Amino acid sequence: MGTTQPETVPEPKYWHLKTVIGEALDSEFAVGEILPNERELAARFGVARATLRQALDQLELEGRLQRRRGVGTTVAPPRVGVDVSTSPNDWPGAGGDAWQAADCTLAVPPAAVARALDTEGDETVHIVRRLLVTHGRPVAAELLYVPAPSVPDLSAIDAPAGATRARAVLRELRRLTLDGQDRAVELGSARADDARELDRLPGAPVLVVTTRYFSGGRTAAASVATYRADTCRLTFGDAGDLEIRQPSRRRAC
Repeated sequence: MGTTQPETVPEPKYWHLKTVIGEALDSEFAVGEILPNERELAARFGVARATLRQALDQLELEGRLQRRRGVGTTVAPPRVGVDVSTSPNDWPGAGGDAWQAADCTLAVPPAAVARALDTEGDETVHIVRRLLVTHGRPVAAELLYVPAPSVPDLSAIDAPAGATRARAVLRELRRLTLDGQDRAVELGSARADDARELDRLPGAPVLVVTTRYFSGGRTAAASVATYRADTCRLTFGDAGDLEIRQPSRRRAC
């Protein structure tokens, strides 16, 4: 494996090193491959270990690397595409939906959600909690808010609680005709609950995708999905498969 040393540049040395290491990840390492230890990497690039750690920290923040206790630093899988196009899709839980229903509770939604659903301030709704897992790691958590009128035939006997009830709510919701949806995306910080489910520290950057589903001239459901910003990328319709990578090169000896 060849050596590449950062030249003198006006940008911080660790930032230039991050770019150099990123190019090496594209050309020399496969997804899931374990990187050499810090001592070997620092020697290869001719930098102090403190500078190396700064570069690795930045690459981890950007989702290029994963650090696992007892394993080491590995190359992270490609980011998960998040479709934010505004064209109508299907209801949550429809065929091809990779989300996993985890739980369902009956509670009063946050004020902003209640306004979106046009429910009374003290009116309870079904709150379905779902997780999106890829490559064995959670990348997103969703709270789907469904007013009782949207699922009038839901039977408490058939679905008493937990994931079973969550799947029942999704099944009943899909009985409605979906007229359309709107979606908004913003950058946010992980709350304590989100951080725990997504294996991140509180305050870590996340992408918050809010969606309203319309049926019969009203908002039939609303969801707030929190995506790990280091593992997800936004996609727009047919552009979802676009990937830009450095050309592969043969590994140097």
